[in-house]
Amino acid sequence: QVRLVESGGGLVQVGGSLRLSCAASGSIFSISDMGWYRQAPGKQRDLVATITSIGRTNYTDSVKGRFTISRDNAKRTLYLQMNSLKPEDTAVYYCNADISAGRYRGTYNYWGQGTQVTVSS
Repeated sequence: QVRLVESGGGLVQVGGSLRLSCAASGSIFSISDMGWYRQAPGKQRDLVATITSIGRTNYTDSVKGRFTISRDNAKRTLYLQMNSLKPEDTAVYYCNADISAGRYRGTYNYWGQGTQVTVSS
């Protein structure tokens, strides 16, 4: 069974930094695209950043220059370095990945359980 487990969330003051991690586990054959999404209270889940298996990245405009997405393929871990945090960054952050796993190596999309990030002013 494939699992994505996020960590690193918490409470931080405006201008501070946090680093989120997302570890994938299970009978994994390969991981292609990975990404971070976030959902603020009462709002839809939105894309934050994505990264391909070869490291090509994409960011939503509001985090460009402040957030950096990266991955360690050997550790099957995704990261999000968040700097210069703002109150509007407050949300539950979710890890997402396309993973080929199991006996037949089918590719499916998986979500983590989410980690809360709160930026206080």
